[in-house]
Amino acid sequence: MLLTRSERSFPRVIVIGGGFGGVEVARKLKDKDLEVLLIDRNNFHTFQPLMYQVATGTLASDAISFPIRKMFKSQHNFRFRLAEVTHIDPEQKMVHTSVGSYDYDYLVIATGATTNFFGNKEVETYSLPMKSIKEALNIRSYVLQNLEEAVLRKNMSERERYLNFVVVGGGPTGVELSGAIAEIQLHMLKKDYPELSEHEMKVFLIEGTGQILGALSEKSSRDAERYLNELGVKIMLNTQVTGYDGNTIRFSNGESIPTKTVIWGAGVKGQYPEGINPEIIERGNRIRTNGKCQVEGLDNVYAIGDVSAMLTPENPKGFPGVAPVAQQQGKYVAEHISGLVSGIESAADFSYFDKGSMATVGRNRAVVDMGKIHLKGFIAWMTWMFVHLVSIFGFRNKVVTFVNWSIKFLTKNSGIRLIVNKYHRPDPTRGQKEIVEPS
Repeated sequence: MLLTRSERSFPRVIVIGGGFGGVEVARKLKDKDLEVLLIDRNNFHTFQPLMYQVATGTLASDAISFPIRKMFKSQHNFRFRLAEVTHIDPEQKMVHTSVGSYDYDYLVIATGATTNFFGNKEVETYSLPMKSIKEALNIRSYVLQNLEEAVLRKNMSERERYLNFVVVGGGPTGVELSGAIAEIQLHMLKKDYPELSEHEMKVFLIEGTGQILGALSEKSSRDAERYLNELGVKIMLNTQVTGYDGNTIRFSNGESIPTKTVIWGAGVKGQYPEGINPEIIERGNRIRTNGKCQVEGLDNVYAIGDVSAMLTPENPKGFPGVAPVAQQQGKYVAEHISGLVSGIESAADFSYFDKGSMATVGRNRAVVDMGKIHLKGFIAWMTWMFVHLVSIFGFRNKVVTFVNWSIKFLTKNSGIRLIVNKYHRPDPTRGQKEIVEPS
């Protein structure tokens, strides 16, 4: 049982969200004279950079997930509640959840981001997002289900919709996902589905701007585009999606593609609980903060990671929505709160150190930017694998991931092709809601 403000000996820090930023705050407050309460709707932390490998069958979902309670089993000032935050009350310093209400002395909002469909309800209804384990498993099931459906169709025209796979968004997620699906076509389709021709299966990558991987260097963008072309991915640049009815995706240039599968990775927007002043919400649904990650107009309330908008002359659009930003902000906020409790407030604002960016484009293909250093091909791929492997929480997860990658490298075989729960997409003719049932 958690003590009330009048009963406890130390100030309480409530962290909402068990992503990279929230976990970093809690970890850095270990052994401090503070009570740390982390609240999340899931009881596990997800290593999101490898979510696409769950969606394409390279990794099982538990390989990129780690129980939050286990993560903090040796941190005696840590508590966890599995709950949905419904509302925060900054005036009373209360957080209201689905399992009760908790008072705080310091509050850290690290609720991350969700998929942004830019107001297109049709696309939101029929496309597949990938911001959670459940959504990644939906993609895995649905890709395999459509291959099974294609086998039942007698001629090519009937199979076309089931064998066209469209990925929208040319950022790292879209590039990595389209490359992984293309490798299914090249290395798995003929072995598992001899009734189908690998030439019938097509993978499309749709990007609204003039280049993919726009956040990386031009060299990386060009190299990634070349790698995708080598894998057979058809890249459509300067192309905006106008609609998708579950059977055909339509573009602003008048073109269209018949497809049953559209995976949406074109944008994200911040998600936060009720109780935040709408006047401090910036573009991308992010909460405006000052240079110390403090929410404008609120005492002892912080926002970090994808939900934070720290706008400066050097970064007028805020920091990129990547894990290192959230982790560095989490460390900064933990140190800032510790300083306040000790009576020593840090005068320095948060400063982001960019260690570089990277993306993989299938087997032996990747791009890495580290300052002025640009890597590509096999060396970049090995660098990408090393960085991600050491970043995964848990020794078991590291070993499982390494073994799966090794098997795939040696056999060119993506092993987890299981339809455990069938994904039932909304019916375009009836508009029914998603139903997930045991297969």
